[in-house]
Amino acid sequence: MSFSWTPHRFAGGALALDVANSVVLRHDAARRIDRFAASDQMRSFSRAAAEFCAERALFGDIAPVPAEKAADFIALREAIDLYFRKRILDGADDRLLAGLLDAMAKVLREANPGSVAAATAHSVLRLIAIPDPARMKICGNCGWLFIDRSKNRSRAWCDMAVCGNRAKANRHYRRKKEEIP
Repeated sequence: MSFSWTPHRFAGGALALDVANSVVLRHDAARRIDRFAASDQMRSFSRAAAEFCAERALFGDIAPVPAEKAADFIALREAIDLYFRKRILDGADDRLLAGLLDAMAKVLREANPGSVAAATAHSVLRLIAIPDPARMKICGNCGWLFIDRSKNRSRAWCDMAVCGNRAKANRHYRRKKEEIP
């Protein structure tokens, strides 16, 4: 499946979260889409991250993951999602943190310093040390992970223009449907 990497695909607020969010509808096995399943999409991710990622100033241009190291990068992605999703829902879990650190260490030992894999690992370290972990949330519409940078910490969607509008339109549709006798 081919698609374009748009600013919405980088709504997580951190490269590590954008990598974790490369699995769309993760919570719905029937509709789940792994955007890294196609190697050309994984390669084009690094170019798009350099353009759209919130941390692009920290990492600049980043090289794609070589095909022979893709499995380790995917393992890191899954460890990121597992750890931060659990941290948001239930609090930190030291066993999951250890698994995340192991996946990061493996990637960092083998990654080129300017690669998307190395940049993702560094992004994870920044997220682990985030001063206010309560700002990390899960989108109420799509289930993506994101950092709420709103002043009053009330953001409920990864992207208001996409998920926020969908949720509001869905709510409006249900209300109108209930009004019809």
